[in-house]
Amino acid sequence: MGWSGERRRHVVTSFRVLLVLLAVLQTTAFQGVKLKKKEHRNAYATMMYMGTPRDYEFYVATRVLIRSLVKLQVDADLIVIASLDVPLRWVRALLVSCDVTYSATRQTVEPKKKRNLHVKPWVENTVGNCNQFLKLKESRFKGSRTGIVLVKELTACESSLFDAQPLSKEEEDGAKVVRVENLNNPYKGQENFDKRFKLTLNKLYAWSLVDYDRVVMLDADNLFLQKTDELFQCGQFCAVFINPCIFHTGLFVLQPSREVFKDMVHQLETGKENPDGADQGFIGAYFPDLLDQPMFHPPLNGSNLDGQYRLPLGYQMDASYYYLRLRWRVPCGPNSVITFPGALWLKPWYWWSWPVLPLGIQWHENRRQTLGYAAEMPVIIVQSIIFLGILAMTHLARPSISKLCYRNSDKTTSLIQTGLKFMAIWSILAAYIVPFAIIPRTIHPLVGWTLYFLGSTALSSIAINSFLLPAIQVLVPLVGIFGSLLVMAYPWYPNGVVRALAVFGFAFCYAPIAWGSVGKVMARLQVSLEREQFLPKLAESSPPSGFNKLY
Repeated sequence: MGWSGERRRHVVTSFRVLLVLLAVLQTTAFQGVKLKKKEHRNAYATMMYMGTPRDYEFYVATRVLIRSLVKLQVDADLIVIASLDVPLRWVRALLVSCDVTYSATRQTVEPKKKRNLHVKPWVENTVGNCNQFLKLKESRFKGSRTGIVLVKELTACESSLFDAQPLSKEEEDGAKVVRVENLNNPYKGQENFDKRFKLTLNKLYAWSLVDYDRVVMLDADNLFLQKTDELFQCGQFCAVFINPCIFHTGLFVLQPSREVFKDMVHQLETGKENPDGADQGFIGAYFPDLLDQPMFHPPLNGSNLDGQYRLPLGYQMDASYYYLRLRWRVPCGPNSVITFPGALWLKPWYWWSWPVLPLGIQWHENRRQTLGYAAEMPVIIVQSIIFLGILAMTHLARPSISKLCYRNSDKTTSLIQTGLKFMAIWSILAAYIVPFAIIPRTIHPLVGWTLYFLGSTALSSIAINSFLLPAIQVLVPLVGIFGSLLVMAYPWYPNGVVRALAVFGFAFCYAPIAWGSVGKVMARLQVSLEREQFLPKLAESSPPSGFNKLY
């Protein structure tokens, strides 16, 4: 028995309604899963501030640190405590996503402690209210002595403030950014004060993150080898002694406390003694008894400890320990985090740090796997084209000063020769110094050294062809640099002492060659000057053979 047309229409309509209901339920469930984010009770935090010649390097190191923690899948929120003068485009690159609300908040949370970062809103329900945000931004809230904290999380609306499109998944770093007023440093007038530590006291804001049970505060130069979430089980304050008597503030665990934060700010205002005028000296003086505290061992049941503890050295392995044996042999705790507290210009993110420091390549490998080098590549390509163009021009044109300038009389010959020697020496030195100054500092070492050799060769060719100098002798320093890099990069040294002896042996053998090349260059330059290959007399022509010049 066949169905009537009306009954068939009713069945089709009912089927369509059922499909629509299923689609609505599926969408609702998906949105619920998407909007429900895992709440974390702990956080890893670092800080950013401006005002040093190395602001960009600081920014790059911070992004690499955040992305490495994301890659390790740590069970915690990621916080960047950024001063208000950090560029908004940098803040935007650090944020977790573009589809959540933003708010400006005052550090006046209710006494009841929450698990996740939700603070009492200064501006309520600001989603989509761009005009209100602009007014808020223009007003530039001034912090009280307890500090005003601005928490910004982007929306699609706010992306217009940055004149850019919303971030893609590959561009998001996954951090919450806390904007803060710079804490005044009362120690900047001390005799031993280093200006680059002027704003490091912003690290004290970590104690104001009272919505978390524990916070691990980090410097940007930490290199994580594995996840360290067990640190959240430590007590109210825990740190590593990489110095026998002084703990290091490059990594420490704290329990946020509004009372402790206010007391720290008060002690800053009253001029508490601080040996170095930076965060290291202040925090060390605030917790003077940490050396007498027990060693931290995470409880197997996952519970949190109370009190203060010393952290095993494996949580802050000084890179200098590695250079002695060229391997890690730290028996105290898991070998989890490497720190680089040494010379400022040998931080691992600089391209020249490797192979001078063997661990530099490990940091750059971590960056290659997380952040990449897309930001620097356009500059690298342009510089490569310029250097290649210089090589081509000097090879084809072979310019000579003798074709461009003339001298008027013999009275100025001595002065001109001295000036030419000075110009020749400085042009050679510039060929080896200028590439260091113009190559992006945070590029990968292999790319950086390749571009350096290309640039030095190109600039040296100008001096060689302009002053008629011997090419091999002028390029001897470049050969020496290349040889020393090979010696340092050799991977099979048994320990750091043998490596240092090998470098010293190479330098000892190379020194006579370098000195000899300098002598030959100067001798060649002097001969050229005496033969008047440079600057012939004005309107002077070569006399016929056998013709005696009359005076």
